[in-house]
Amino acid sequence: MSAFVDIIKKGIWTENPVFKQLLGMCPLLAVTTSAINGFAMGMASTFVLLASNLVVSIFKGIIPAKVRIPCFIVIIASFVTVVDLVMAAYFHPIHKILGLFIPLIVVNCIILGRAEGFASKHGVFKSAVDGLSMGIGFTLALVILGCAREVLGNGTIFDISIFGKSYLPLIVMILPPGAFIALGFIIALFKKLEKNQ
Repeated sequence: MSAFVDIIKKGIWTENPVFKQLLGMCPLLAVTTSAINGFAMGMASTFVLLASNLVVSIFKGIIPAKVRIPCFIVIIASFVTVVDLVMAAYFHPIHKILGLFIPLIVVNCIILGRAEGFASKHGVFKSAVDGLSMGIGFTLALVILGCAREVLGNGTIFDISIFGKSYLPLIVMILPPGAFIALGFIIALFKKLEKNQ
């Protein structure tokens, strides 16, 4: 049981894909203008991580070593297509906002890295737990950055006003430079918390 707890802890905290490994920066910096956008992108990525880890783990003995990376990409692309179509059909407003970044989940290094580095070497249940915990860690990072940028840039959180109409927003926070500034402070805070543990 402690092995699964370690996997969960690694995905969410000690090997967090964003704060520790600095992976997945493109969607992180591009779509986190609000907490809702970050949450939606995180959930889409989590589904793809979980599903692709499961399938790679199931078929790891069948896939020839020479073509494993192309096979992993086909598996990941299949699940990304499912996510893209479901979001377009049932969550159209958020799908329009996330736009191109949903299909780009295919090339997200977190997902391919977990398929190659973990799912291809472990059993189905451990791979599922790894995919889910890495997805939660990625979603957490997206939501934290989205909240910070939304609060400072709009004075809202999850589209709910928290400062009232008199708040003068820091427009830079919802622009690309604001993403880098906020991410720098959040990573510094993450490092500080990690050092204090």
